[in-house]
Amino acid sequence: MGKEREQQLLPGRDRHLATRFSYGLTPELARDVRRAGGAEAWFEKQITKPHKVADGAAERLRGWWPDLDRSPADLWQRQVQEVRGGWEVMADYGRWLLVRRMTTRRQVHEKMTEFWEALLHVPVSGDGQFTWRADYGDTIRKHALGRFDELLQATTTHPAMLIFLSGATSTKRAPNENLGRELLEIHTLGAGRYTEDDVKASARILTGWRVDLWKTWQLSYEPEDHWTGHVRVRDFSHANSSADGREVTRDYLHHLAHHPLTARRICERLATKFVRDDPPEALVRRLARTYLKNDTAIVPVLRELVASKEFKASAGRKLRDPSEDVVATYRALGIDVRRPASSASAANAVLWQAEAIGLSPHAWPRPDGSPVDDATWISPARMLASFEVHWSLAGGWWPDDDVRYRKPTRWVPPGKGVRFRDLVDDLSRELLHKPASKRLLETATRATGCRGKERITRDHELAEWKFPRLLAAILDSPDHYSC
Repeated sequence: MGKEREQQLLPGRDRHLATRFSYGLTPELARDVRRAGGAEAWFEKQITKPHKVADGAAERLRGWWPDLDRSPADLWQRQVQEVRGGWEVMADYGRWLLVRRMTTRRQVHEKMTEFWEALLHVPVSGDGQFTWRADYGDTIRKHALGRFDELLQATTTHPAMLIFLSGATSTKRAPNENLGRELLEIHTLGAGRYTEDDVKASARILTGWRVDLWKTWQLSYEPEDHWTGHVRVRDFSHANSSADGREVTRDYLHHLAHHPLTARRICERLATKFVRDDPPEALVRRLARTYLKNDTAIVPVLRELVASKEFKASAGRKLRDPSEDVVATYRALGIDVRRPASSASAANAVLWQAEAIGLSPHAWPRPDGSPVDDATWISPARMLASFEVHWSLAGGWWPDDDVRYRKPTRWVPPGKGVRFRDLVDDLSRELLHKPASKRLLETATRATGCRGKERITRDHELAEWKFPRLLAAILDSPDHYSC
């Protein structure tokens, strides 16, 4: 049994890479890594050929929430006629993301889609932008492993962004500075890297892009609304003499995407998310050089990041945020989420579990998007909320509609059963993908009252009614919170 257990675990380096770039290392993911020939080969396939990773189960999930594929005008009319509010459709979007993260075999693509959606943030709440918000997420998904300059072009002129940051109503007579400012401060250069004159010029460049608000919600470009005349934003200069400002928009966004300050900001955020809260300056500089050398392509940057000594030294030192915690717990317990039939169904209730811990997907209310550091998510309140969710799922108590939980007999063999310490080790290997530590065994002993050599059979009180205590003790351990 011991040899068999060893063969089921990935080597430490592979465990680190597969855990950091996934929503939880399951036995199925470990099998994919082994079949690929190791974590590095698995990662390379994930970033270069994600479309060749069969993912039918995840793709079919979209059909569970059909409102996500309605047109903006249709969604708006349904809200006006009180058929279904925009906030309800956006709740569906969050649910779809959470269940997709549990299911997809394209884990790296999913992680990078979430990363960019947080950086180029459009909150899911808010009248107006909800009509285009699912399409906005699809647009980012399309570019998530491509080039940042193309991603920036697609998101800055997307109706959801134009509505959220007032670009849709900005004209040459009254340029609105929201989009022009956040483009500089959040999406590219960073705070303190521009002047107020830069903001004014940035806003003027972006005039002309319109959305037919409250009617058809269609995107258009209106030359009569575009401000013309010479513009300068830091070291970007353009005559901007044409009423059709789409060319100056393209040139401006291309310039910003290739700016060294943007390279640094993007790479510092990547290193914060995937390495540590205070990424070493040397690592950020190397990543930024790679970003610029490769025309803003993200794959070479990711490749360099995971090959770095800084990444390798960071194993187990990143904290899962609230949504990651919920998804990882479903994955660890092997919970089978079924097509939702009511609001109480697990596929719908999972959104409230993420909210209870701290934040559901892309609900961060400010333009700067949800933080990627650990410090934001470390608090006693968050830990207590996580305990509550772990406990509920360990017992299979809630949600209990359209979901199937594993029974304790799934882990306790028939007949003579298994010694308690071996049972803890088996569970640790399956839920945490590592052998049980002395500390974890001690915690499990305290939580259940069982002794290490005690034999656990299927009619033992542990299997009959105490098993949630054991599962929750493992899920509440630092090894489950970290990734």
